[in-house]
Amino acid sequence: MLSKSQAKAFFLIGTTVFTLIFVGLTIDTFRRIPAQTNAAQLSESAIRGKHLFDKSNCMGCHTILGEGAYYAPELTKVFQRRGETFIKAMLKNPEAMYPGQRKMTNYHFSDQEINDLTAFLQWVGTMDLNGFPPEPDLVRTVSPTATMEKDVLVKNNDRPQVFNQMCIACHSLDGQGGTVGPALDNIGSSRDINFIKSWLKDPMAIKADSKMPKLPLSEEDITELAAFLSNLKGMNE
Repeated sequence: MLSKSQAKAFFLIGTTVFTLIFVGLTIDTFRRIPAQTNAAQLSESAIRGKHLFDKSNCMGCHTILGEGAYYAPELTKVFQRRGETFIKAMLKNPEAMYPGQRKMTNYHFSDQEINDLTAFLQWVGTMDLNGFPPEPDLVRTVSPTATMEKDVLVKNNDRPQVFNQMCIACHSLDGQGGTVGPALDNIGSSRDINFIKSWLKDPMAIKADSKMPKLPLSEEDITELAAFLSNLKGMNE
């Protein structure tokens, strides 16, 4: 049982010690901010993108750095999850990316504004947020239950990055992914590599009423995707 004077001393000493600890941790936090946010890499383009992000009220639908609304996808790691090509195409014309599906407003951004927003999202993704949110597992996003029993080219680590970032948004593989387009598990059984290349270059040139947009894919992307997709065949083939 503490006496009145002992209790007072305990309170004063305890308060002083924990106040000093709090002040020290606060100073340490501010000291770490420039390195953890990669402030030195914050370009003029990313700064313009931040102002445009706020002006367009993107947080009215999206969350970023833990703040915002939950109507649309989280954006802190969107650059790592979706990649530059997908982001720019989505900002250019959301409806073309998801015909009849997406509810994102087309803000009719200029090419410069799209570049600025993309630079901002890329910068945000490089921040060290002490594990928040977890780094996107692109393979698991595609197929968390995938097995290694299929053809060797269907193994998780053989999937092209562009497939994980773009194709899976609309198509599924091994039961995981989007439902806007058909499943791709056996696409190689019905379509050869030349058809797939032509389709990826311009779907509407082959099928005028195709819901798939002409994606901004490079020749390298098309070659890699066509090789991968043409080898997606049934277990018995």
